[in-house]
Amino acid sequence: MADGCGSGRGPPCPGAGAALRRWEQLRRRAAAPWARGLLAAVAGLGLFYAVLRVPLRLRDGLAAVTVFLSALTPKFYFALTVTSSFISGLIFVFEWWHFRKYGTSFIEQVSVSHLRPLIGGVENSPPAPAAFSAGENEANRQNMPECKMWRNPLNLFRGAEYSRYMWVTGKEPLTYYDMNLSAQDHQNFFTCDTDSLRPSDTVMQKAWRERNPQARIKAAYQALELNNDCATAYVLLAEEEATTIVDAERYFKQALKAGEMIYRKSQNCHSQSPQHEAQLRRDTNVLVYVKRRLAMCARKLGRIRESVKMMRDLMKEFPLLSMLNIHENLLEALLELQAYADVQAVLAKYDDISLPKSAAICYTAALLKARAVSERFSPETAFKRGLSTAEINAVEAIHRAVEFNPHVPKDIAEGIPQLVTNPKL
Repeated sequence: MADGCGSGRGPPCPGAGAALRRWEQLRRRAAAPWARGLLAAVAGLGLFYAVLRVPLRLRDGLAAVTVFLSALTPKFYFALTVTSSFISGLIFVFEWWHFRKYGTSFIEQVSVSHLRPLIGGVENSPPAPAAFSAGENEANRQNMPECKMWRNPLNLFRGAEYSRYMWVTGKEPLTYYDMNLSAQDHQNFFTCDTDSLRPSDTVMQKAWRERNPQARIKAAYQALELNNDCATAYVLLAEEEATTIVDAERYFKQALKAGEMIYRKSQNCHSQSPQHEAQLRRDTNVLVYVKRRLAMCARKLGRIRESVKMMRDLMKEFPLLSMLNIHENLLEALLELQAYADVQAVLAKYDDISLPKSAAICYTAALLKARAVSERFSPETAFKRGLSTAEINAVEAIHRAVEFNPHVPKDIAEGIPQLVTNPKL
């Protein structure tokens, strides 16, 4: 086969040689001083032209925009308003759907997770559930923002009620935010600096930080192997493993027996050191929590009067320990008994301006005030003479409750006003 032109074996192509010679001549001319000066002059003239041209183009552009805006008709502004409202409505519907499903705002999540790091912000929000690791260090938890939210004293049992709901409906009843709040409560109530003195408490300190339910249950059994009288281990099993209220009550009774014994020991030596005082506070929290949960079990199993007695005794025994809001559980039981006079007595003590409000107190107060005026209320009479003082107080109580927490079931929010207008309900 004959060697081709430019293959490296035959003679070079004449056209290629001529192109190379022309390129070499142009390169020598460009390297000359006069050529460099000419190029610099051309570049300067181009820059000068751009500097003078840009303001002129901006002025022409502003003039064109002014003419365009003056030529717009009201129909354009109407169409623009309708279009923007429609887009805003779509965004609102999507936000509502995302919040109902995931318990968080999509726009807020995207802005915090993706946009804030790009502009130099520090990411302090809790990660998504899938990205959370059980071995997250203490420094990351301290960087999380403080949650400004009142605790819910009517929280259900996680195994016997929340898990059963998930089995029946296939929906997760607790959001990651709810789980994070309850984990913080468990660590505050059931752990202290002296956990290292008791091996079972050391295991439970790690158990409350676990995110996997099976890992928490396994750790509770490990703590019971080290100490059969570990009250917090029985508490965890009652909350997590028990699938019925009966099983939960059985675990809580075991926790009560162990908790009372540990509480008496802590009382005898609490004055020896600050560490022993912290241990007594923790053991007191455990005992109060167990007794409150037993009272809630009794109410859910139909023993309402027994539940009321247990709560009243607990409030008398520990009058200063109000972090669990036992009085709100008492209101729930008294309402079920229809003991409205007793409910009013509890509200008179706890519905005070100096105490933190809650939806339970606000709605219960509104219910009682509405009930007091519903029997004699007549819309026709009220239209003629106006509302009386008691009726005005009932309406104000309803507005106060809805303003405090509008996120309540619709039948409750609408049922109280209907009770005022229709006493037969």
